[in-house]
Amino acid sequence: MKKSLVLFIFLLFQNISNAQIHEIGAFLGGSNYVGDVGKTNYVNPNEFAFGILYKWNKSPRHAYRFSYMQSSITADDLNSNVPNRNLRGYKFGNSIKEFSAGLEFNFFDFNLHEALKRKTTPYVFSGLSYFIYDELFVLNGETRKDYSEGSLAIPMVVGIKSNLIQNFVIGVEVGARYTFTDNLDGSNPKNENLATLKFGNINSNDWYFFSGITITYTFGEKPCYCAE
Repeated sequence: MKKSLVLFIFLLFQNISNAQIHEIGAFLGGSNYVGDVGKTNYVNPNEFAFGILYKWNKSPRHAYRFSYMQSSITADDLNSNVPNRNLRGYKFGNSIKEFSAGLEFNFFDFNLHEALKRKTTPYVFSGLSYFIYDELFVLNGETRKDYSEGSLAIPMVVGIKSNLIQNFVIGVEVGARYTFTDNLDGSNPKNENLATLKFGNINSNDWYFFSGITITYTFGEKPCYCAE
């Protein structure tokens, strides 16, 4: 009985897996940060960013998406148009290592098994991100590292993609991350011993952005939502 149950579960999982189309590929682009230091432009990449991603297409309209992204984020008050920041002259650098999972929704049908048909669609993605960064603090105008920390963020991505080449999908996207921390820049350290070093708006959390292109390779058998 137990052997039969194990065999049934294995065959069921195999059938489900074969009834999907998968995508695996890379992200290349840039990153930028918005918070209490430097410029306030929301989409203004100034550091190189890269990553890998996997999509499990459940229908022509939606897919489960998993990704890993990595980049540095930097900002300098001297580049800001805000007079107070420009006079203050703070700058910082941090690193972001992000793991994300969520749902990607296509505005138009994106059935990659319709042979010889080029498909193009805008899309949005959201879910939940967990990222690793450095807890910073500013002392005597110099940014210093306290320790490494992890936090959550909400990814909000918009883009457009097309199967321009057979078995490959190319996309262009811009993604904002609203974080659950206000210390990517050293303005609001968690360490209570550093409370006197806080500055800026401590009631507003930081953001970071990834902007660039995605290239994915598609594979998997013809799924059940396709016409024979």
